Amino acid sequence: MAASYNICLDIGGTKILGAIFDSKKNIVYRLKKKTKADGDSEQNVEETIISVVSEMVKEFGIKNSQIKAIAAGAPGVIDQENGIVLTSPNLPWENYDIRTPIEKKFGAPFYIGNDVNVGVLGEYKYGAGKGYKNIVGLFVGTGMGGGLILDGKLYTGHGFKGTEYGHMILVPDGPRCNCGQRGCLEALSSKQGMSDYIRQQVARGRDSMMAEGVKDGVFKSKLLKKSLEAKDPVAMEAVSRACYYLAIASGNLVNTFSPEIVIYGGGVIEACGDYFLERIISDVDRYCMPSIRKTVEFKTAALGDDSILYGALSMILDKK
Repeated sequence: MAASYNICLDIGGTKILGAIFDSKKNIVYRLKKKTKADGDSEQNVEETIISVVSEMVKEFGIKNSQIKAIAAGAPGVIDQENGIVLTSPNLPWENYDIRTPIEKKFGAPFYIGNDVNVGVLGEYKYGAGKGYKNIVGLFVGTGMGGGLILDGKLYTGHGFKGTEYGHMILVPDGPRCNCGQRGCLEALSSKQGMSDYIRQQVARGRDSMMAEGVKDGVFKSKLLKKSLEAKDPVAMEAVSRACYYLAIASGNLVNTFSPEIVIYGGGVIEACGDYFLERIISDVDRYCMPSIRKTVEFKTAALGDDSILYGALSMILDKK
């Protein structure tokens, strides 16, 4: 009897990461491909997903009949029960049934969830959150994502719209966020928020290694790491400001949920995790009730780029 495999995907606005898992939960093949999300066609992204899965199947040398299931994490509000992307900020999807065409193409079940929810699920099952039942996850990337495990279950809220920690308002008259509000955590502590701050400082005539990196958008995480290692003053200020607001948000979340652990993930944390974690922990005591704070741990994600892939695997295995 031929071996069977699960295929897991991390779908982003600019790239798709794919992995084939064997029956022992090991990644046996990987692929990264750019997302064709620059048009206004939903099918562009769908076709890219199909091409990634098809290419992995072909290159690894298996048949569609050997695929047990396919699962993915993607940005946006996603109806996990029915496989419908209700809305997505970086992809051209709205009330879009992505499950049906994928299942039709490959003849295997397809599951999809919000990328950060899926990433936190991955850390809970296989990473920094293993062994804990109450977990708050904050993922710092271009935006700011959140996830929550309560009593060992992923909490997604009414209509799958919960845990939008990035839009917790911390400064009511603060910088405008992409969501339309002002002073959101995302507008202060994400790559977008830090890039905006760096641009303001450069516009005031200050020198920074980050100047070119933020000229036309957000910086690359590797550049931030390099700038911090060189003790670039503007980069250090941007990060200190981001960590200050992350500490306030973390304190609020600790007081609200009394988790056993708060996990920080995403591209920025993967590149500069220790730097961020030290500063968040040094500030967070001021924003937590002492009796709750003493029972909470703070850690960086353990799976890096693979958090969402392992979370997608967990979605498959949890369905069995």
